Amino acid sequence: MHINPLFPYPLYLVISERDCYPKNWLQVAEEAIIGGVDLIQLREKTDNPATFLAKAMRLKKITDHYGIPLVINDAAAIAHQIGAWGVHVGQNDLKPVAIREKYGDRLTIGWSIEAVQQLESQQMLVVDHLGVSPIFSTPTKRDTVTEWGITGLKHLRNRTEKPLIAIGSMNFHTAQQAWKAGADSIAVVSAICQSADPRQASAQLKALLK
Repeated sequence: MHINPLFPYPLYLVISERDCYPKNWLQVAEEAIIGGVDLIQLREKTDNPATFLAKAMRLKKITDHYGIPLVINDAAAIAHQIGAWGVHVGQNDLKPVAIREKYGDRLTIGWSIEAVQQLESQQMLVVDHLGVSPIFSTPTKRDTVTEWGITGLKHLRNRTEKPLIAIGSMNFHTAQQAWKAGADSIAVVSAICQSADPRQASAQLKALLK
């Protein structure tokens, strides 16, 4: 297993209440951690701030219990308020430099990369890791620009030392390909959230990352 010491979290779960429905999303999170998930990101694009905050606090009790980092999608203020490990932002969210200026080193910052030109951006100076989004197009995310594919992932791997998180239709068939192409972490949504057995699905995915 090529664990990157800068991002030692090979199996990365992106969770939302909707993605887990009809299962209880907090139970899915706990089962996934027991199965082998190394880090969880809470992504609730449609919740109002109060609802998102309440969900984040409930999830953080679970991630703290198991010693797992919690990342909050987009909402840096909520991430900071609950003492989350990090925040993940896309191209249309608050810029990484602005987050770093406001919160210092209290949050690790993940940034979605949708074009190679972003590697030249001043934002890269403060970004801790990159979400390569998407490797393959996915129904859970429709507002993307590039479909990177495995070739694109390899190209990025040759261009940057930053940890790379592969996201976008990552499942039992694609996770290993992305891992072998140089991803430091595999971000999964439905392969765990929609699984009949999230614990087993997590364990099987983790076993592929060797």
